[in-house]
Amino acid sequence: MCCERPVAPAMPVREVVKIGDPVLSTPASPCGCVGEAERLLAADLLDTMRASPACVGLAAPQIGVGRRAIVVDVTGHRKAGSAHGCVLLFDPELLEAGQPLVAREGCMSVPDLTGDVARAESVVVAGVDLGGNRQVIAAEGFEARAFLHELDHLDGLVFLDRVDGPHAVHQRKVYR
Repeated sequence: MCCERPVAPAMPVREVVKIGDPVLSTPASPCGCVGEAERLLAADLLDTMRASPACVGLAAPQIGVGRRAIVVDVTGHRKAGSAHGCVLLFDPELLEAGQPLVAREGCMSVPDLTGDVARAESVVVAGVDLGGNRQVIAAEGFEARAFLHELDHLDGLVFLDRVDGPHAVHQRKVYR
């Protein structure tokens, strides 16, 4: 689960891929063992997420890499009731999902829109951390939503694929 930046050569923050790029609609490939390539990917995910204001999660396809890796950190977010800190997982999978609740969400890959999406209020996810250890995480509320959002990216989906129709899509508000 550790989200300390892996020791890797300094890389620039990656550009976030926008909707329409084929990598966002293609299921990602498994990572398998955690090696040097995965450590570099982890560093890029962490650096890009941390450099992006209000970002609470990022999936490898969002930085143009078709691999199954995510990072989630809802710490300090006003909607987060609980948080596990910064969680980085390779080959994550959903083990359990609770009852759905509709709520508004946005995405860095869909910068101008938000949408009303039904997602489970509680989840159990599992994956492999940077040290190669299997982690199992039970999350609730906003954190559960963030995990499900990032897992969707690994399956080639964006939140717009989950809305009930045009009435559930909204222009993103700009706060100054």
